[in-house]
Amino acid sequence: MDIIEAKNRISALRDIIKENNEAYYVFDSPKISDFEYDELFRELKKLEEEFPELKTSDSPTMKVGDKISSGFKEHKHKFRLYSLDNSNNYDDLIKWYERIQKEYPEEKNIELVVELKIDGLSCALSYKKGELITGATRGNGIIGENITENIKTVKGIPSKLLSDINLEVRGEVYMPISSFERLNAENYEKGLKEFANPRNAAAGSLRQLNPKITAVRDLHFFAYTAISDDTNLFKTHYEALQLLSSLGFNTNPNYKLVKGIDAVIDLCKYWSTERFNLGYATDGLVIKVNDLNKQNELGFTSRAPKWASAFKFPPEEVWTKLEDIELSVGKTGAVTPVAILSPVKLAGSIVKRASLHNFDEINRLKINKGNTVLIKKAAEIIPKVIRKKEDEDYGVFNTPEECPFCHTRLIKPQGEVLLYCPNFQNCPAQIKGRIEYWASKEAMDIDGVGSSIVEKLLSKGLIKDFADLYSLTTDDFMKLDLVKEKSAENLFNAIQSSKKPSMTKFLTALSIKHIGKETADIIANEFPDLESIKKASIDSLTKIDGIGDKAAKSIVDFFNDENNKIILSKLENFGVSPQGSAFEKISDIFNGKTFVITGTLSAPRSVFEERIKKLGGKVSSSVSKKTSYLIAGENPGSKFDKASALDVIILNERDFDILCQDNNNI
Repeated sequence: MDIIEAKNRISALRDIIKENNEAYYVFDSPKISDFEYDELFRELKKLEEEFPELKTSDSPTMKVGDKISSGFKEHKHKFRLYSLDNSNNYDDLIKWYERIQKEYPEEKNIELVVELKIDGLSCALSYKKGELITGATRGNGIIGENITENIKTVKGIPSKLLSDINLEVRGEVYMPISSFERLNAENYEKGLKEFANPRNAAAGSLRQLNPKITAVRDLHFFAYTAISDDTNLFKTHYEALQLLSSLGFNTNPNYKLVKGIDAVIDLCKYWSTERFNLGYATDGLVIKVNDLNKQNELGFTSRAPKWASAFKFPPEEVWTKLEDIELSVGKTGAVTPVAILSPVKLAGSIVKRASLHNFDEINRLKINKGNTVLIKKAAEIIPKVIRKKEDEDYGVFNTPEECPFCHTRLIKPQGEVLLYCPNFQNCPAQIKGRIEYWASKEAMDIDGVGSSIVEKLLSKGLIKDFADLYSLTTDDFMKLDLVKEKSAENLFNAIQSSKKPSMTKFLTALSIKHIGKETADIIANEFPDLESIKKASIDSLTKIDGIGDKAAKSIVDFFNDENNKIILSKLENFGVSPQGSAFEKISDIFNGKTFVITGTLSAPRSVFEERIKKLGGKVSSSVSKKTSYLIAGENPGSKFDKASALDVIILNERDFDILCQDNNNI
């Protein structure tokens, strides 16, 4: 691979990883499996090592976690929380150990602590004189979310320690598998979104804005380390775990103190199968150097400790029969094939469905109903079909020509792999999908209006589109099966409270093809109101950084469509009014100015972006001739060099503060 190919692949990998980081950390709704994510991450890391001139400080390999939710106050961690480097094979684990052993050649077998890697949400707890003061999520490792009130409802977290000491405790909030299955069953009955796996159920439950919801979700906590300014409290990691138990914390009982890498590998082999007998999800083991002095000497990379590593269990693979191929049609008309399987146990759970992605994938696999297929799965994400048995020939599943729901002839837009049903207005599957998405957390976030409720409303003829939700009364909801008066009131109130969304949420919720949250946010911050967006031309939209030809055409087509105009008019009549940009401008001093931010700064990048937008400026992800200023922190990377070459004005944080001096109150 030459440097141009490497540059293009690195850029693509960074975009994919950043997109999945947001899905995982912000929305608790992963799009790919942990294994697939790790493979992408390892590929990016390897390419950056092979081409160090392409490595930049804003790469995912240099960062921990992702953005925090705007629903919580920010919490600055006293001690930074790092991520972990990981491997899924013994050779990489041995190489990690050998790097440590080189630092201590006099020790034949270095003392290590091996712990189960709990699949939950990392949290930091601060205790002062034995009292719980703060509970926070990891966030980006420096700034997390203050979730103290929610943390107090989690089992295994004492509000008062058995000793009046100052201590920071790190651990994992998790949901037992039985509680996860019960929660998903309840959500299904209520028509609410089901969680992908126990980790996402735990994260979604812990990050509820209402602590009373968190309290009933049966969350538990395993403490896995402690940090103290008092160096006499413990000298080793093993002693820290014992101290945590004595103070009243739940620590996972399966941790082991061992010497040398052979003992670690034995434990990896043991837990690769034994983990399925546990009542909670674990996706690997964490191995740490026991001696804290050694930990301090070994230090950290930009994102992970050198004295620790995670071993991730490889994805399970199993053969089963492909009973059927089911076709689903989404909110934009995309037709997706899903494999219906003979039930089989995989990675500790029963699997009945697997992703087939698109019809090109079916043709590549050469599969059809009746084939015996190999499926794999990482964590509890829906599995995928890898291949079929070579000696079987059932032909290849016919690519459909008509929509399975409305029988409209399908189309395949140029340059796309998906088939689409073009019957946007009358296809029942698309209508249902758009209503569900309108109410989803990513869009208007209407609590309680999930798939089951939407289906019942449609079947009763109470609604025809998402605008009709705002015409419903409490009595309408009580016409639905199993909906009682209190639930009906809650559904009505949830819908009514969504009438004043941000412009970003509103545009996202409209299900415009090619317009996701990120693109919606760009548009929302570019136009003052909805009327301006309706009148925008393709030419004016494509001049905006981040808006391509396809997105621009989709926006113009959507707002020119007569049926969409009717729905928008109904929304307006019902009092649904988007509130403009997510950032309320207080000045125009940066009007016409474009900023790029790079390097490590004293606060999350979003803080600087918000200040710029409030003062009328724009933020771009790449340096170009249109860039007015580059705000550069530590280790600014290639953007600094490009800005210098283009004579872009480069600011440090102090320079930026001076530039904002007329508005230092923000």
